[in-house]
Amino acid sequence: MSAEFKKYLQERVEVKLDGMDQRDGMIAEATDEATGLMDDVATIGNILTVRGYGLKLKGSPDNQFTAGVFFKPPTGVPIEVPIIPVNEPKTLKLLVPADLTVGTKYQIVVQTWSSARDNGGILKKMRDLRSEFTVTAA
Repeated sequence: MSAEFKKYLQERVEVKLDGMDQRDGMIAEATDEATGLMDDVATIGNILTVRGYGLKLKGSPDNQFTAGVFFKPPTGVPIEVPIIPVNEPKTLKLLVPADLTVGTKYQIVVQTWSSARDNGGILKKMRDLRSEFTVTAA
């Protein structure tokens, strides 16, 4: 780096830090495989592909069965996804549950014990990831 460029950076460039990224995973998008629509619908009985990071469902032998994916309605009890054929850190493929009510909007919730960092190690506390969008059951 030249002395002139270094001086320019010191005099004219200001770096502002607004804190560390505290997210430990996120749900970025959900694609309905029956329609091809993204962040819109979930066709009951078909596959919904969820992408993001830190999504892998994992736990220790004592708590692994408490991890899961849920469709959370505006009111009432979340509905657990019965079958997850693909369970990877950046991709989940879900069988959309038959228990969903057509026309109702659902938030996708992923509950896992795995870390989005440290090669997916097991955490002491369960992580709860929620989509910022909803999908309508069809």
